[in-house]
Amino acid sequence: MKSRLKPRFRLSQDLAGNQGTVVASCVGLLLSLSLNLDSVFAASPSLADRVIEHKLANGLTVLMVERHQTPVVSINITFAVGGINEQVGQTGIAHFYEHMAFKGTRTVGTRDYEKERPILDELAVVGTELEQRQRELAAKSGGGTAEEQAAVASLQKRFAELQAQASQYVVGNELALLYQRHGGVGFNASTGKDLTRYTISLPANRLPLWAAIESDRMAHPVFREFYKERGVVMEERRLRNDDSPSGLLFETFTSAAFRAHGYGVPTIGWESDILSLTPAETETFFKAHYGPNRATIALVGDFDSKDVIALIEQTFGKIPASPPSSARMPVEPEQRGERRVEVEFDAEPSLVIGYHKPGLGHPDDDVFDVIDAILSDGLTSRLHRKLVREQRLAASVGSDANHPGVRAPNLFIITASPLAPHTTAELETAIYEELDRLKREPVSSQELERVINNLDADMVRALRSNSGLASQLAMYQAVAGDWRYVLQSRDKVAAVTATDVQRVAARYFTKSNRTVGVLVKKSQDKAVASALSGEVAP
Repeated sequence: MKSRLKPRFRLSQDLAGNQGTVVASCVGLLLSLSLNLDSVFAASPSLADRVIEHKLANGLTVLMVERHQTPVVSINITFAVGGINEQVGQTGIAHFYEHMAFKGTRTVGTRDYEKERPILDELAVVGTELEQRQRELAAKSGGGTAEEQAAVASLQKRFAELQAQASQYVVGNELALLYQRHGGVGFNASTGKDLTRYTISLPANRLPLWAAIESDRMAHPVFREFYKERGVVMEERRLRNDDSPSGLLFETFTSAAFRAHGYGVPTIGWESDILSLTPAETETFFKAHYGPNRATIALVGDFDSKDVIALIEQTFGKIPASPPSSARMPVEPEQRGERRVEVEFDAEPSLVIGYHKPGLGHPDDDVFDVIDAILSDGLTSRLHRKLVREQRLAASVGSDANHPGVRAPNLFIITASPLAPHTTAELETAIYEELDRLKREPVSSQELERVINNLDADMVRALRSNSGLASQLAMYQAVAGDWRYVLQSRDKVAAVTATDVQRVAARYFTKSNRTVGVLVKKSQDKAVASALSGEVAP
């Protein structure tokens, strides 16, 4: 449940399980369709009555909630596009497009696009050919013939010349500076397995500026500084995945848990795929997926809905829809036995355990939200009380009911770090004992009541801000196909019984359905190996 109430961006993996970026999620509101929220909204109507929905002819969905307390508007543009929409060999392209979307358009980010455009076109051709030739030489013994090497050197020279020429027309970071000059805050983006999101809050009288900028960005992005930004993404990958013990553990664990579905691929992509992405491939991906028919715009703040509809029709309404998607997502086959992976790293040991489970919309998904809260929501939760406070086995412990996404069947995961001198093996055994307890003993009515009370409190906090409400409306419209799902979710969680918890725990928390990832400290591993061989460890 926490994973839906509390936004978690896994770095552009955002950002996924410790890697960056993802996707925000929430369980729901404390209201039914007839319940008023005077503590959250200034007026009395329920959320169902306050949300104004408008759909453009090109498929763009607009959700609006007027709040006139302050002259500010928070806006969330969410595309139902993420890492799971990528093809084999192009992993990371959704996240990379998010980076490129900040480079500007034909009018923003450039000193003279008409002069810049032919340079960018040639740069894309030369860069693609250069990298292809370099790969071919690398595959040949001896590095290829002298003639082939000379051809590559010539391409390298021309590539450098074009890079220098193109840079003369770039106005760096102009998009962000433009918003900043007009009072915008919170200008950001995130990419996860399910969604790509863009956020901004700005003075209400700057809505025409926002509409002009974002409709231009949706229709006419320019992929300038492509190769430079690709290098930035590679550095991001090294920082968040390759050189991060938790990032590398989650990447290895998740790829082991999923054999067919795209959830097993890191949102940031594999290194070889990132390095081989081309401007043409990125533009093709953009045209195929980022049309208005896959977007939801949620606006919350001080505006008149009729004026906003007219403004969005005039700007975004001109953008053609993307073609219907014919791609089919592979179905993850049933796991037929425990999978275990180890990651060696010079860091303190840690543990992640995952169980396959249904995705959003399945009745058992709501039960996992309750289990998530019972196990790790707060200092009085079972895992924290037992493993951290009483037994002092763990330095930290947590759970997540929707890793690494929500649109498709996913994982319920438990993460923990042992408290020295205890080991991950001891910690793992203790965690299984708590999971078995869920199967044997009905949870108390007091625990179920605490889950709902915490849910209600978290909801009020999450929706008190304009940006929080905009985020939840856009997210549920994208992942569930209807923002009204947020109105139903709280009641579904409240309807979960102790019997439901026992049934779900018995069905899913089994060894054959389990994947375990362990971070092993290198120095300790070497010492054990030396001791077993009779040698003295250095």
